[in-house]
Amino acid sequence: MANPPSTPPADDLLITEAERSGFRRTGSYAEVAALCLRFALTWPQQVRVMEFGTTPEQRPLLALLVTRCGSLDIAEIRRRHVPVLMVQAGIHPGESDGKDAGFIVLRELLGAAAAGAPEASALQQIAVLFVPVLSPDGHERVGPWHRANQNGPEEMGWRANAQNLNLNRDYAKLDAPEMRAVLQLMDQFDPLLCVDLHVANGADFEHDVSIQVEPLHLGAPSLRATGTAIRDAVIADLARQGSLPLTFYPVLAVPDDPAGGFVDYVFTPRYSTGYWPLRNRFTMLVETHAWKEYAWRVTTTGNVIRSLIILTAANGRNWRREVVAADAAGCNLGGSDVAIDYSLGERADLIDFRGWAWTRSHSDISGTLMTTYHRGQPQRWRVPFRGDVQPSRFAKAPRGGYYIAAGYALEIAPRLAAHGIDFTCLAAAVTAQPLQSFRTSHVRFDAEPNEGRWRVALQGAWQDELIDLAAGALFVPIAQPRALLVMVLLEPQAPDSFATWGFFNAVFERKEYMEAYVAEQEARRMLAADPALAEAFRKRLATDAHFAADAGARLDFFYQRHPAWDARLGLLPVFRSETAPAPVR
Repeated sequence: MANPPSTPPADDLLITEAERSGFRRTGSYAEVAALCLRFALTWPQQVRVMEFGTTPEQRPLLALLVTRCGSLDIAEIRRRHVPVLMVQAGIHPGESDGKDAGFIVLRELLGAAAAGAPEASALQQIAVLFVPVLSPDGHERVGPWHRANQNGPEEMGWRANAQNLNLNRDYAKLDAPEMRAVLQLMDQFDPLLCVDLHVANGADFEHDVSIQVEPLHLGAPSLRATGTAIRDAVIADLARQGSLPLTFYPVLAVPDDPAGGFVDYVFTPRYSTGYWPLRNRFTMLVETHAWKEYAWRVTTTGNVIRSLIILTAANGRNWRREVVAADAAGCNLGGSDVAIDYSLGERADLIDFRGWAWTRSHSDISGTLMTTYHRGQPQRWRVPFRGDVQPSRFAKAPRGGYYIAAGYALEIAPRLAAHGIDFTCLAAAVTAQPLQSFRTSHVRFDAEPNEGRWRVALQGAWQDELIDLAAGALFVPIAQPRALLVMVLLEPQAPDSFATWGFFNAVFERKEYMEAYVAEQEARRMLAADPALAEAFRKRLATDAHFAADAGARLDFFYQRHPAWDARLGLLPVFRSETAPAPVR
């Protein structure tokens, strides 16, 4: 696929609608199902079709397992440690490049294998797990303008699923059934590398694809050298085949103004690229450029898939040894300071970027400056690039693990299980358990919902406390391979934790109140009984004008010190423990 593919014969049942139409169109989800079946019927010893879940609109989630290793049995593939490469497309259905490219590349490799061509030998060494469309409901919401700044196909699917959830924001919280299903599929196969295929909007320029790999900035440090090597090998392959690849996602530092240059960043665990490194596996984000012609975008995506198949065949056994070692290291994370969030440093480097000529002029539509790109007029942009990614927040891993209060177990336990995180359930209540609790000092809710939830930013601190835990509480040990994932889900101030995504927002609501006349009576009694309290109240009145002018705040001063006050208000139902619970005898 070094050059854009030519239009094939229309009667070949293994040909995609994209190819038949000269890459003007892409096929429906019915075509996906038909192609999966035809692949399996054509190559029954090398291809297996799997239905791994169902969408909210009751469409089947389909995957192809492709290998010439001698077995299509999942258990046998795992037993023999066959390296698995996962190729995931259509998590954003309007970005259909990966779906069409995946079918084309696999068809060519399987056909070459049948003909005895040497380049297909990679399939003897590995298994490819191909998900053509992860969001079928969005794929079938078809329209010509769903991605207005994308050059083809003529019609395309919708970015979100039937619940209007963006699946590539759901890896951590797992609200969508599609995401829970694909994680179960991944647990079955344990792919060494998951490539997530996308199309990027944004500025207009010459570069046609960006490649980002993790672990590189985050995840197990022992895997970062190999992550860099994977990225660089694919970049080199693409360049040899005529692409202009980038090693960063080209986000303008100043919206709609190329003069400001670009910024890099680390994806948080809501994204595939931020999630898989926390499970000690490699991941690659591929973003073709939306303004390139569809045929070229499919070609370029196919070149990435082919490159990764060859790389995995050559290096998969070594990669497996590295991830197994990283799993073992994860079991010893207790007591360590662990990065749970990242940000950019101030350093900026000047780079040469292959762009088009552009101008900025006043718009009588928007009333502000607008950018016009002069496509076809190459121009080297000498612009700043901020790529100094650094950890911005750390948390100390508890030596024992985390407890989750029983009242939240029904919602959290299935999500932990879907993440492949080990946990146990307390069979009996425990009292006065010495734990660390997180009591919030300030809570700020987002002004608008985000992916169907009200996210929250928390201020507060961990503190030693004796905690009662009811039967049914969960214990999540830190000594497990996915300890990094445990921490980013359970540390309250991590950007994609359960707390940040609003799973525990009810703890910030007052449920009981004291009538004003009762509060007045109790306040006078407390003042008479406690001179120190009386002095604190007097000083607060003298030094805080807002407090002095707020009748409710003045009464709350006493209510918050009264036995009737809810001691659990603002107390998160997640607790750190330096020890594991004693085994049940």
